[in-house]
Amino acid sequence: MVSRSYSNLLELASGDSPTFGRMNRQIPRIMAVAGIMSNIDNDSKESSPSSDLSPKDRIIIVANELPIRAQRKLETSSTSTSTTHCSSKGWTFSLDENSLLLQLKDGLGSEATTTEVIYVGCLKEDIHPNEQEEVYQLLLENFKCVPTFLPLDLYTRYYHGFCKQQLWPLFHYMLPLSPDLGGRFDRSLWQAYVSVNKIFADRIMEVINPEDDFVWIHDYHLMVLPTFLRKRFNRVKLGFFLHSPFPSSEIYKTLPIREELLRALLNADLIGFHTFDYARHFLSCCSRMLGLTYESKRGYIGLEYYGRTVSIKILPVGIHMGQLRSVLSLPETENKVKELIEEYSKKGRRMLLGVDDMDIFKGITLKLLAMEQMLTQHPEWQGKVVLVQIANPARGKGKDVKEMKAETYSTVKRINQAFGRPGYDPIVLIDAPLRFYERVAYYVVAECCLVTAVRDGMNLIPYEYIVSRQGNEKLDKILKVENHHKSMLVVSEFIGCSPSLSGAIRVNPWNVDAVADAMDSALEVAEPEKQLRHEKHYKYVSTHDVGYWARSFLQDLERSCGEHGRRRCWGIGFGLSFRVVALDQSFRKLSMEHIVSAYKRTKTRAILLDYDDTLMPQGSIDKRPSSKSIEILNTLCRDKSNLVFIVSAKSRETLSDWFSPCEKLGIAAEHGYFLRLRKDVEWENCVAAADCSWKQIAEPVMELYTETTDGSTIEDKETALVWSYEDADPDFGSCQAKELLDHLESVLANEPVTVKRGQNYVEVKPQGVSKGLIARRMLSMMQEKGTPPEFVLCIGDDRSDEDMFEVICSSTEGPSIAPRAEVFACTVGQKPSKAKYYLDDTTEIVRLMHGLASVSEQTMSAV
Repeated sequence: MVSRSYSNLLELASGDSPTFGRMNRQIPRIMAVAGIMSNIDNDSKESSPSSDLSPKDRIIIVANELPIRAQRKLETSSTSTSTTHCSSKGWTFSLDENSLLLQLKDGLGSEATTTEVIYVGCLKEDIHPNEQEEVYQLLLENFKCVPTFLPLDLYTRYYHGFCKQQLWPLFHYMLPLSPDLGGRFDRSLWQAYVSVNKIFADRIMEVINPEDDFVWIHDYHLMVLPTFLRKRFNRVKLGFFLHSPFPSSEIYKTLPIREELLRALLNADLIGFHTFDYARHFLSCCSRMLGLTYESKRGYIGLEYYGRTVSIKILPVGIHMGQLRSVLSLPETENKVKELIEEYSKKGRRMLLGVDDMDIFKGITLKLLAMEQMLTQHPEWQGKVVLVQIANPARGKGKDVKEMKAETYSTVKRINQAFGRPGYDPIVLIDAPLRFYERVAYYVVAECCLVTAVRDGMNLIPYEYIVSRQGNEKLDKILKVENHHKSMLVVSEFIGCSPSLSGAIRVNPWNVDAVADAMDSALEVAEPEKQLRHEKHYKYVSTHDVGYWARSFLQDLERSCGEHGRRRCWGIGFGLSFRVVALDQSFRKLSMEHIVSAYKRTKTRAILLDYDDTLMPQGSIDKRPSSKSIEILNTLCRDKSNLVFIVSAKSRETLSDWFSPCEKLGIAAEHGYFLRLRKDVEWENCVAAADCSWKQIAEPVMELYTETTDGSTIEDKETALVWSYEDADPDFGSCQAKELLDHLESVLANEPVTVKRGQNYVEVKPQGVSKGLIARRMLSMMQEKGTPPEFVLCIGDDRSDEDMFEVICSSTEGPSIAPRAEVFACTVGQKPSKAKYYLDDTTEIVRLMHGLASVSEQTMSAV
């Protein structure tokens, strides 16, 4: 059985049938060569032993690194079959308990027993090609890990080149102003990044059941992977979570491949961020660079993208509570705590603690300078307070890391020389890898934890510190506390965990004086308040752990993919511009052959056309119809079988001027308030004459918003007022439009008008006026003449045109349209609509109208 979700543009274009079958729920036997698979055909006569069992839910978790530790063996040993440890002839493998990916699975709790998790990623060690197949099978069978083997040179250019020297600095707000700062954009490194993402996609394709499996991609290393997967499997259930910051649009738009990355991410069904700020920046980039709009529906933020709704998830990751509690109970942890108490507490020293990676964004040097400032301003703390700074190895390489390390060492040395004394150094720098239990012991003893990064995606150090300070019974006895747990946090405003730690002292790490004051305040806070702050933090951290985060994300991913089976999907575009169009089964593209055929065989026809963004392209400065459009309309109007109307929001003076060459064209102005059947007849009102005294109230309000919104304008029509912000900043204009809408609805509550918001405008118009009036009037007029239309074509692009679509579609069962009439309600672009058909853009609409005009011309010349 061919997978319904399979789609390959190259095969479809060549006429070849798809070759992938639906895979078994179990992991198929896999060779270590991409693209070679077995056991993928469910139609085989030989059923698998587990075929009678109910299939598990399956999640494929994809990240740059597998949750595996690899170690080269010195001597050959027998292969172990342990679930936590195994070995090949040359390597020993074990699970990395500190990996977020592994903690994510553990966090699923009871759901983990019914959920099969497969990992796809790289190993930290370079495996020789001769060993790769054996390692592949070993990791797959023992750990359900699918390793992605990359040549060392390619991995270096991809990870240390593009990821760490270009993406990572930019996402942390470092512009590449010079080769020494972040590094200029290098297209060869970008090509390496794309190549690696493609290799990851090939690995995933070997194990995925595209109709049932969920794929969860992690972090900025694999941002174009969604495109490769969506291109192969249009209905793949795909989530992406970004663990780094997402910069503001002003920073992000400097990236030469900015649109490629945005479009790639939009091929996911759900995109996750740690904070609202990161999500807001991403949405702003989509708005400014791709022209996309987003809205919140029942609490869920969604982006409409070619008929698909891409959901946005905002939820910070948590820690693995079970793992941390087990480490707190270890004898090694207790012994280390006792050792630290002897070294610090019993000597009258109060410990401040910093735990950071040794990189330029963690603000270690700024923290040291703040400590120096505190000791200078508060000499009473000299000899009594120690800052223990644990510096984890940097994940990246380069000149900036070396300079950062040298500056840190020199600063520590200078401060210790200035304020130290025999047996006392105010700063203790631990620049060596610590075991996790050792780090936890420092958390337990420290009175305050300082996390003052200048920019960081999330940072779980404060969470680990809070849980460690909660301790357990044995640690309480060692620390001589009786259920009165206390903790203090000084955290940077620029880290992802800051919004969730409302009891912390938040600081701007660049303001050294403020950080120094925060350190002093943290030491001086009264004990009861420390206890209250700790209790507040612990309640949040213990309930929002990694399991809560994983379950919440996967639930939202399942919800986001709920419509996949009810949509028709196909791919368009090439390369990284590829995207999938997903539409309701009843919503399809208008076929030129179909409509022309219907047009030829019918004798009475009604044609209603919107003008702006339908016959006239969006963004055109000169809104006048082209000579070609005038010629097409005149040809259609000369055909006696046709009744043609232009229905527009423009004023009647403007439309009369623009369409003066069209003698027989019907025109509806100001959304149908005014109507003219042809050029030589008078304009008439479709509704009772309106009282426009409300303009005296509405216009001053609009003028206020125009003055404060650069690029906005007011259009004063005879019966309506329109505030347009098409040329304003999209974010600010949208915000102002919402406020204006509320303001106008308030001041015009007692007036006979409606206030509506459309694409880049807010309009006030008389009640009861809509384009649906014109559609109803046109159909009834033809019915009264005894010529109900056999062919109806209605084309529009925005919300105001939905009224026409509704009238046209609802009239198919009534007397105003001929029995078995051909009805074509068509919108511009793929989007939710009451229309049954769509065309992509104005170019296709003009081509369609030209085709119909050609048929009329041939018919008239033949008579």
